[in-house]
Amino acid sequence: MDRRKFIKAGCISCVSVSLLSTLVQSCKSVKYVSGNMEANGISVSLKDFETKNGQRPYVIVQHPDMQYPICVYNTGNNNYSALLMRCTHQGAELQVSGDQLTCPAHGSAFDKYGKVLQSPAAENLRTFPVSVAEQSLLIDLRKKS
Repeated sequence: MDRRKFIKAGCISCVSVSLLSTLVQSCKSVKYVSGNMEANGISVSLKDFETKNGQRPYVIVQHPDMQYPICVYNTGNNNYSALLMRCTHQGAELQVSGDQLTCPAHGSAFDKYGKVLQSPAAENLRTFPVSVAEQSLLIDLRKKS
C-alpha cells in the first residue's frame, strides 16, 4: 500500500471510530420518560435521573397530551431547568446534545436554561417552574418561570 492510500484509510478509520464513540455516548445519556399528568402540570420520579454511576444531566419528558416534549436538566443542588423542546424560530422540535438543545431545521441553539446561543432564533425557549417534593419533580405547565 502506498503512503497516500495508507493515510486515507487511517483517517477514515479514525473518523469512523470517533463518530461511533460520540453516537454511543450521546445515546447512552438520553433517557425518555413518560410523565404523569396532574392538575397543575406533569410529574416525574427523581429516580429517572439516577444511573449506576451517578446522575443523568437531563431527562426528556413525554406525554400523549403534549405536542412537544420537555427537557429537564439537573442543574445541581436539587435545582432543575424545564424547557419546552420547541424552537422559537419556526417551531421545529429540538434535539438535545449535552448542555445544548439544537434545531435540526435551521441550526438555532439554546443552553440548558433556554437562552439563545445561536440564531436564527431570537427568543429564548419557554421554561416552566419546577418543584421537588419527596421523590418526584413537578413541572408546572400553567405558567412560565
